[in-house]
Amino acid sequence: MSRVRGARRHLRIDRRRPYLFRVGLAATLLVGPTFVMAETPARAASGCPSPPAPARPVSASPWPQQRYAPERLTGLATGAGVTVAVVDSGVDRRHPQLAGRVLAGTDLLDAGGDGRLDCVGHGTGVASIIAAAPRDGTSFRGLAPQARILPVRVSEQQIVDGRGTGRTAAPEDLGRAVRWAVDRGVAVVNLSVVLYTDHPTVRAAVAYAVSRDVVVVAAAGNLSGGGAPRPYPASYEGVIGVGAIGADGVPADFSLPGSHVDLLAPGAGVLVAAPGQGHRSADGTSYAAPFVAATAALLRQYHPDLSAVQVARRIIATADPAPGSGHGAGVLNPYRAVTETGPPPGRARAAATGLADHRPDPALLAQQDRRRDARHRALLLSGVGVSMMAAVVVLAAVLPRGIRRRWRPGRP
Repeated sequence: MSRVRGARRHLRIDRRRPYLFRVGLAATLLVGPTFVMAETPARAASGCPSPPAPARPVSASPWPQQRYAPERLTGLATGAGVTVAVVDSGVDRRHPQLAGRVLAGTDLLDAGGDGRLDCVGHGTGVASIIAAAPRDGTSFRGLAPQARILPVRVSEQQIVDGRGTGRTAAPEDLGRAVRWAVDRGVAVVNLSVVLYTDHPTVRAAVAYAVSRDVVVVAAAGNLSGGGAPRPYPASYEGVIGVGAIGADGVPADFSLPGSHVDLLAPGAGVLVAAPGQGHRSADGTSYAAPFVAATAALLRQYHPDLSAVQVARRIIATADPAPGSGHGAGVLNPYRAVTETGPPPGRARAAATGLADHRPDPALLAQQDRRRDARHRALLLSGVGVSMMAAVVVLAAVLPRGIRRRWRPGRP
């Protein structure tokens, strides 16, 4: 559950009953059991029936900007040339800080849509954390301001005080959305979605993305307390699961800890772009995930030789320590992830985070070859040495007798 201005809200899918449509209350997008509501192409063309309330621009510097100082990274990487898929509620391309950065995507809610319609503001906020351009009058900007956003619209259903409203696609469509984005050549997929059931279609789609060298980042969920269900896709192998911290650096009370969390990022009281223009404050692991996705975009530009698995390992290995347990490697540090040098993170740590690379490691194979050759040489030299020692022993026993007998055969 995400909290915006004190109320817990999120988006989800539910098969049980067709909730009435409401807008303007978006926070964390969730995908649960299936419910699909058909829509006509005319709705996509006509826009939102109830546009989100207008928001004012915020000039003050939000705390994640102060923590990460994105301008320090501008001279190194900006995400230029990297495309990030935002599988969410759509992304409003009209926002001044997203103009020219949102590609034509696809819409699994309204036939004929291109994903650039956002009636609840969730996807727009997520995309802005990744790629919002610097603009006069505000200190807010994305961490990878020149990255391209490919929007895939899958849900605008919300839960407010335990009751759901709005439309959504099925989990099968979420899997189809991931595959669609991967087949369009994205380098990173941001899934600020939570499915509290292990759905085979989604699991297979995530595995497909990982096999195609795509970095997959997912929100870790906002259900806390004992007995909370396991969140997916964050729990799938190869996915970077992201929890949330607040401005004090402490894990947020709504951020669900566990083995599915690889690291933490800002997710409480963060500033995001609102549809149309302006900004709003939002809470949720949904908004922590795009900080990691943006860092992945920076790495894919700055270190184009790194595989998706290596990018994920690097992001996790360069995290700063975090208080408490169950929150993965620590808190995201984009600057360290991009600039820190040294050997790549070890396999043991990657395996512990669910990011083990099952492909052969060339360096490891070369090391194994060298050790095998060394063993062969050692065995060969050992054999030669044993033979020489045996010959010496024989000569030591035979030679004196031969000399005494002047090499004549002994008598019987």
